[in-house]
Amino acid sequence: MYTLIATFEYDTIATNMTTISIPFSSELEEFIVQQIASGKAESKAEVVRRAVRFLKEEEEMNELMKSYSEYKNGEVLSGDLEILVNKLS
Repeated sequence: MYTLIATFEYDTIATNMTTISIPFSSELEEFIVQQIASGKAESKAEVVRRAVRFLKEEEEMNELMKSYSEYKNGEVLSGDLEILVNKLS
């Protein structure tokens, strides 16, 4: 087991970052090293940030697909927004 120190970007301003320590298996560490060696990433932190962004995008897409599925199945509230809010309150 290896520990990779990765810097995660929480917004688009590079000065607003934090550092966390994450244990990785040797297999994942090798994958990260290969990403850098092949020129696909400049650093270990970049590989990890990209992976986290990908996971975030995947979660957002899952929520979008869930909402679309609910819409297609008629599981969506429709009508006057004020009436709906009152019903839900």
